[in-house]
Amino acid sequence: MKINRFPDSNEWKDIIARPQLDVSQLNEIVNGVLQDIKANGDEAVKKYEEKFDHVCLETLAVSEEELNDAETLVDDELKTALRQAHDNIARFHESQKFEGQKVETCKGVTCWQKSVAIEKVGLYIPGGTAPLFSTVLMLATPAKIAGCKEIVLCTPPNREGKVNPAILMAARIAGVNKIFKAGGVQAIGAMAYGTESVPKVSKIFGPGNQFVMAAKQQVSLHEVAIDMPAGPSEVCVIADETSNPVFVAADLLSQAEHGTDSQVILITTSEKLLADTQEEIALQLAVLPRKEIAEKTLENSQLVLVHDTDEAMALSNEYAPEHLIICTKDYEALAEKVVNAGSVFLGQYACESAGDYASGTNHTLPTHGYALAYSGVNLDSYNRKVTFQHLTKEGVDTIGNTVVLMAENEQLEAHANAMRVRLGKN
Repeated sequence: MKINRFPDSNEWKDIIARPQLDVSQLNEIVNGVLQDIKANGDEAVKKYEEKFDHVCLETLAVSEEELNDAETLVDDELKTALRQAHDNIARFHESQKFEGQKVETCKGVTCWQKSVAIEKVGLYIPGGTAPLFSTVLMLATPAKIAGCKEIVLCTPPNREGKVNPAILMAARIAGVNKIFKAGGVQAIGAMAYGTESVPKVSKIFGPGNQFVMAAKQQVSLHEVAIDMPAGPSEVCVIADETSNPVFVAADLLSQAEHGTDSQVILITTSEKLLADTQEEIALQLAVLPRKEIAEKTLENSQLVLVHDTDEAMALSNEYAPEHLIICTKDYEALAEKVVNAGSVFLGQYACESAGDYASGTNHTLPTHGYALAYSGVNLDSYNRKVTFQHLTKEGVDTIGNTVVLMAENEQLEAHANAMRVRLGKN
C-alpha cells in the first residue's frame, strides 16, 4: 500500500483516484451479446452460458425440485443465520414505508403523493468467485415489502448446471420463486429484453463485474431502469490513536478480498496506528484463502496520515466511499460531518461485514464516487412517487390568472387557454 504523509489538498485527487480499466473493447463485446439476446432470446442465453459459464443448459428456469433440494443441502446453522439476517433487513426496510400527506397549497388546490411499487423487477446475483446469497436477501426483501408483483432473479449456475443452494435457500426465505440460470451480460440482456423463459422487467438491481456493469448501463439507455451505476467495492477507514489496529486491518482486508479491482483507504491522525495497521495487514493477509486477490487490491490502495480529523473528514467526503468506517474516539461528532458516503459504520465494533450481512442496512451501494449523487438501495428504490392534485372552482379562481400569465409569457397559448376556459374568460 502506498503511504501518503500529510498530503496537500491539491494532491488528494491522485490519492482518491480509482483504478481505471480500458473499457473500449468491453463495451463493444457487451453490445454484441445484448443484441444477440434481444434477437434470439433463450437460444442466445444458452449459447453464452456455454461460452462463459461452461455449462450446457436444457432449460433456464430453476425447478421447484431444485428449490426443495436446496433445503436439504443447506445446513441448519446457515438457515438460521439467513433467517436472522432476513428479519433484520425486513425490519429496517419496513421502517422506510412512505406515508403521503395531502397539502392544501392554497385555497381550493390540494396536492399529494402516492407511493406505487414497480410491478416487475429483476435481481442479478453474482455467483462466480463468491456466490453472493446475502445479496438475494438485500434485493428481494425490500422488493417484497414494496409490493412488487413480479420478482425475477438471475444467477449463474456451476458447470453441472446447478445454482448454489444457499442462493436458492435465501430466495425461498425472501419469497422469490422465479429464478433463472443465467450469469453476466446474458442475464442482464434476458431481463432487459425478455426471452421465451425470462420475463422482461422494468428495473434491474444487483452488483456484478465490469461486464455486468457495462451491460446494465447500456440497457438503461433504452430498455429499463437500473438501481445505480456501480463498480468494484471499496472502503475508507478513518482512525485515530484510540483505534484498534487489528480491527482496522481486518476491515481493510474484508474489502480487499472482493476483487483485484477493489480499493481500500486508511485515513488516520496517528503515525503509530498507521505503522501498527501495516504490521497487522501483513499478519492477517498471510493466512487469507483469497490472499492473492487481496494483495492485488492493496497495490491500488492508500494509507494516508493527516493532521486532524477535520482534514480526515474533508478527504473522505472528497473520496465519497461506498463504505465508510469511523472508528475514532469522537465518531459521533465526525458522523455529523459525513456528506458523501454509501453506508457509514460507527465505533470500534461496527465492522463493514455487519452491514454486508445482517445488521439490517442494505449492502447494494454506490461505488466509484457515485455516492456524490446516488443513494444505496432502499425501499424507495422499488417504488415510484405518483403526484396527484385536485382543484375546486375556488382553486381555479386562486391560481388561474397566475397560470394564464405564465403560459402566455412562455408563448404556450394552448396551455393558457386550458385555464382560461375554466376561468370563463373565453
